Amino acid sequence: MSQLSWNAREATVGELADRSGVPASALRFYERQGLIHSRRTSGNQRRYSRDALRRVAFIRASQRVGIPLATIRDVLALLPDGRTPTREDWTRVSECWRKDLNARIRELELLRDNLSDCIGCGCLSIDRCLLANPYDELGEQGPGPRRLLES
Repeated sequence: MSQLSWNAREATVGELADRSGVPASALRFYERQGLIHSRRTSGNQRRYSRDALRRVAFIRASQRVGIPLATIRDVLALLPDGRTPTREDWTRVSECWRKDLNARIRELELLRDNLSDCIGCGCLSIDRCLLANPYDELGEQGPGPRRLLES
């Protein structure tokens, strides 16, 4: 794909796939899910506006940190229709997730720091569990990794 073709007002599904690194099949899936939009030409070919590239990048980055597509769709719905989102639009969208992302970061740090140690699962399979969780006291609080769930 030439740079000139991407500088056009609209992109074909192939051009968007090439530029975004996302397969055309995934782009069509995103469209069916209401995450991105295209218009159809008289020959029924998809044409994506330039802001679709930013939306696809946002979708991929969000998926990489485990955010469900339904949640991504809800936030993308906050962006304006009919014009390319501005920096302020994207700032507003990113603020929607700041609290959730900070919580995810804390959970991942806790998991990273405790994964090789007892995480309070009640399994008593690690010799240290007898010291950290004598008589499986954490098991009385419910199933799962109790220390991780408490945070």
